[in-house]
Amino acid sequence: MEWFEIFKSALWSILEVVRELFTRTLFQLGEKDITLGGIFYFFIAILLLIWLTDRVQKLVVKRVLVRSKIDIGVSESIGTIFRYLVITIGLFVIIQTAGIDLTALGFIAGALGVGIGFGLQGITNNFISGLIILFERPIKVGDRIDVGDISGDVVKIAARATTVVTNDNISIIIPNSEFINSRVINWSHNDRRIRFNYMVGVSYNEDPRRVRKLLLEVAKENNAVLKHPPPDILFKEYADSAIVFNLRVWTYEYTDRPNVLKSQLYYAIFKKFRDNNVSIPFPQRDLHIKSDLRDWKEVVSDDPLSE
Repeated sequence: MEWFEIFKSALWSILEVVRELFTRTLFQLGEKDITLGGIFYFFIAILLLIWLTDRVQKLVVKRVLVRSKIDIGVSESIGTIFRYLVITIGLFVIIQTAGIDLTALGFIAGALGVGIGFGLQGITNNFISGLIILFERPIKVGDRIDVGDISGDVVKIAARATTVVTNDNISIIIPNSEFINSRVINWSHNDRRIRFNYMVGVSYNEDPRRVRKLLLEVAKENNAVLKHPPPDILFKEYADSAIVFNLRVWTYEYTDRPNVLKSQLYYAIFKKFRDNNVSIPFPQRDLHIKSDLRDWKEVVSDDPLSE
């Protein structure tokens, strides 16, 4: 068993070296000694705090709040605010247990404040904008929005940026300040029911009342068009080559895919018009040419090249 005693002695020596390394004072912060072990504990605790709060947030949103039938966007906002609150409390606890003197951090916090004011204005602006979004909720997870030339569904609101997924399944990361400083169109802010307007032109030879009846039939036959409020037809205008009607339909299902609903209705309208012999006009122009042959003969006779 001599080899076991040697191994035990070597292992004990290594542990003593590691203990001395982790307990050795690197520098002082206020009246507290900062050691390598304290720094190691601080960063490990921070990582665990972030991981645990993320798990707790998902648990609160998907297991607890889902039972109360709260809107998904409201649930996500509550979960995010709860996570920020737990992280803030956890940071104070970690700093205290790590042996860091909070009074000495006052100077550091002031210096960081100056640095944030000059070099991190964008990040600070986006963070504060994120808090405003969470509390005021101009947008929330699940909303259909247009901001600038981007159109998509909000899937995540983070501290710095918001993730929007387009109909092509492309994720676009938008800084939170864009939603505070720019004009945002929220298609589902109060209600996901949206009314869309589609223009339909027919020949001047058609009876407007008959066209209205056929268009209403097409709208009512589409399952995505809501029965309440009911679809409606407006006589839009007398155009150059057609009389134009405005088909107005309400939908809940295709709020985020208006062009899909438009395509379905136009396919059905084309078939309905063809089956009922309703002509769909195309742009045309009548050109009238008037000329006097006597004047033309005089011009030709006066032309020296005509001889």
